[in-house]
Amino acid sequence: GWVDMENSVGVIGIGAMGTPMVENFLEAGKAVFVFDVSKEAVAKAVAKGAVAADSPKDMVSKTKTIVSIVPNDAVLKKIAIENDDAILKAEDCSGLVHISCSTVSPATSRQVAPVHTQKGAEFVGAPIFARADGVKRKEASFVVGGAPDAVKRAKEILDLTSNRVFVFGEDAGAGNVVKLCGNFMIASAIESSAEALTLAEKNGLDRSAVMEMLSSTIFDCLIYKGYGMRVAKRQHTPGEELVGPGFQLDLGGKDIDLVLGCGKESNVPMPFASVLRDRFLAGKAKGRGKMDWSAISLQVSEDAGDEPLAKKRKEE
Repeated sequence: GWVDMENSVGVIGIGAMGTPMVENFLEAGKAVFVFDVSKEAVAKAVAKGAVAADSPKDMVSKTKTIVSIVPNDAVLKKIAIENDDAILKAEDCSGLVHISCSTVSPATSRQVAPVHTQKGAEFVGAPIFARADGVKRKEASFVVGGAPDAVKRAKEILDLTSNRVFVFGEDAGAGNVVKLCGNFMIASAIESSAEALTLAEKNGLDRSAVMEMLSSTIFDCLIYKGYGMRVAKRQHTPGEELVGPGFQLDLGGKDIDLVLGCGKESNVPMPFASVLRDRFLAGKAKGRGKMDWSAISLQVSEDAGDEPLAKKRKEE
C-alpha cells in the first residue's frame, strides 16, 4: 500500500558504495529494493533483508525513491532511459525521485534530468565523497543539484547514510561539477606529495618523517594525512593497512578524463589535469589499473631513477 511506498527506497548498483548504503537504509527501518547485474551482489543484499527487483523498471512499481550508484555515464543512461527495462520505461513514473550518486559528467546529468521531468519524475544529481568503509560509518558527504522539492526528498534519504548533504542549486549537474573538482584536487595532492617526497628522499631525507611533519602542521587534513602517508610508505594495494578498500587507478583515470572533458566544454584549460591524465594512462600501461589510484606516485619515483617496488620488497 501507500504506507510501504512512503517508507521504501530502491537501490540500483550494489557494489562497493551501494552495499553500505543498502545496509544503512535497512538499519533506518526502510523497505529496500535492490537491482544489480551481479546476481551475487543481489543475493548478499537479500540475505541482509533487502528485496530483489527484477529490473530498474520493475522497481518503480515498488517505490517512489530510487538511488542509483553505477560505474559510468553509459550505464547510467542505460538504466535510466535506454534499456527496455529502464526506470523511465515504467508505465507510471509520476512522483518518482531518482537520486543519482554515480561519478558522471555534468553533461550526462543535464541530459538525463529533463527526460525524467517529461515522465512526471525528478532527477537529482547527488555524487558522493567517501570511501566504502566511510559510507557504512555515515561519514559520507553528498553534493546535490536538482529541483527544490526533489532535493528535499533526496536529502531525507541521503541523511540516513551520510554525515552532510550540501545543496548547490537547481542544476542537475551541479553536484557532478563539485565531485570532479574534488577528485581533481585529490589526484593533484597525490602527485604533488609524490614529487615533494621524492625530492626529499633524493636529498637523503626520510619520506615518512617529512610527510608526518607536513601533514601534522600546514597540511593537517584528511587527504594529505591519508594519501600522503600512502605515498610516503608506498602502500598502494587494496587491503594494505594505509589503503583499506582503496579506489582503483582505472577509475581515477576515468574521473580525470571527465574533468578534462568538462574543462573542454567550459573552455577552462587545466594543465595539471593533463599531466594527471598521462600519469593514469602510464599507470594503466604498467599494469597498475587495479591498484589504489595513489600508485601514480610510483611513476614519480621511477622518473627520478628509482625502482620503488623493488626497493620496497627488499625492505620487507
